[in-house]
Amino acid sequence: MVANWLNPNAWALEPEQSTFAPTSRWSNKDMDPVPVHLRTWATWNYVAYWISDAANLPAWELASSMLAVGLNWRQALAAIAVGHTIIAVVMVLNGTIGARLHVGFPVLNRSSFGFWFSYFSVLSRVILALFWFGVQTYSGSECVNQMILAIWPSAVRIPNHLSPSSGITTRGMMCYFIYWIIQFPIMLISPQKIRYFFLFKAMIVPAAWIAILIWAMVKVPPSISLANQQSTVSGSALVWAWFSSMNSALGNYATLAVNIPDFTRYAKNERAQYIQAILIPTLFTLTGFVGKVLYGQTLWDPTTLIANWSRAPKFFAALSYLIATLGTNISANSLSAANDMMVLFPRYINIRRGQIICAILGGWALAPWEILASAPGFLNFMSGYTIFLGPFAGIMYWLVHKCKVDVPAMYDHKGRYQYWNGLNWRVAVALLFSVFPSFPGLISSINPNIKVGNSIHIFDIAWLYGFFTAGFLHWSLSMLFPAHETFMDAAVLEVYEPEKDTDSSL
Repeated sequence: MVANWLNPNAWALEPEQSTFAPTSRWSNKDMDPVPVHLRTWATWNYVAYWISDAANLPAWELASSMLAVGLNWRQALAAIAVGHTIIAVVMVLNGTIGARLHVGFPVLNRSSFGFWFSYFSVLSRVILALFWFGVQTYSGSECVNQMILAIWPSAVRIPNHLSPSSGITTRGMMCYFIYWIIQFPIMLISPQKIRYFFLFKAMIVPAAWIAILIWAMVKVPPSISLANQQSTVSGSALVWAWFSSMNSALGNYATLAVNIPDFTRYAKNERAQYIQAILIPTLFTLTGFVGKVLYGQTLWDPTTLIANWSRAPKFFAALSYLIATLGTNISANSLSAANDMMVLFPRYINIRRGQIICAILGGWALAPWEILASAPGFLNFMSGYTIFLGPFAGIMYWLVHKCKVDVPAMYDHKGRYQYWNGLNWRVAVALLFSVFPSFPGLISSINPNIKVGNSIHIFDIAWLYGFFTAGFLHWSLSMLFPAHETFMDAAVLEVYEPEKDTDSSL
């Protein structure tokens, strides 16, 4: 039996007749275009998804982070509104092709990057998703900690048997394990059915947080908390602080703007996801205002706000934070990682197996508590790694090919999207000029002792710079030096099979 478990063939997925690729080595059922009966996401599902996703801890903390760099509350809200308006437009544009062709980001990316070069963007997404999955799981464990302290206040006296250098206490590890156990079965829900969890979250979490907002406004009315809050920077420093803050707002959903087809591929029709263009800027601006009222004193950790509450309010507030973190971690990290890993090893990994691998690697192998405790430079690097995401979003499929792609060819490593040895050199040039100018600023963010002069400002607007630069260069080079074999008059959706001649006289 052990020998069978060690045999790779024993883990191979059952090949499906619907597979688009030439062999099961290149695709599986979860990776194929979504069949009609599994296209279950309607407009109200996207409404529920974004209402639930707007109720997440980073969105609440965004405004207070902007106050910390010197903006006043009006400037902070303007940065949030503009940033999320831009990301909403990109979200709908990139989401449309997923809804139209019902194919996920890792496969669609082959039409622009080239079959083999697309693996670079996929690997980048896997790394980011695994890392942030671990960080979000740790955030969820802090919610569990507050819930346990609300039920059993004596838990604060649990002795610590772990080394101080481990970055976590015995109680912290217990809470982390409990949250991981709660999260794991929810990760195994299929993408078609996870929409019901988002609906549940959309009903529970905003209601709880509105109650917290009312409490905060009664405790400290906005006329008091906002009255004396003025900008502490001016001139060019204010301009760059505002653009940097807007870039932070963009960065919150820079990853999802790239892989939104992983969700819109399940849409009943492409119109179902258009509602995102209105929902995203509206909801996140409102959430930013709530965060401003609550965090007028720039409290970075929401659990700090409830730490001194009485037991019942503390428990239910922490529970709402936990549900919020669960939904965001699954949608933004674990499902994304699963889709990406599936493309790397389609014969062995489907979405469910990818989720399990993500839970183990991101949740335990990366030891996020150690990273958060002792590696601020690494945190800055991973945050700065989003300098790739703006260019990835700008290079996507709608600008050059206008959604007119050959779907079966994207599953064929010898198909029309080979470009030059599987690499689209136009994309490589676009990445070169859109990513590397931000590197000095990234280096300085990791080590502030390294001074890079005014080039730090390119990093301050890295997503904007990368998106527009990469998009323009990719489009220009594709028009000047077109890869004629990749341009289609209309999208090809099905595998062409010539009719068999049944005339027995021949």
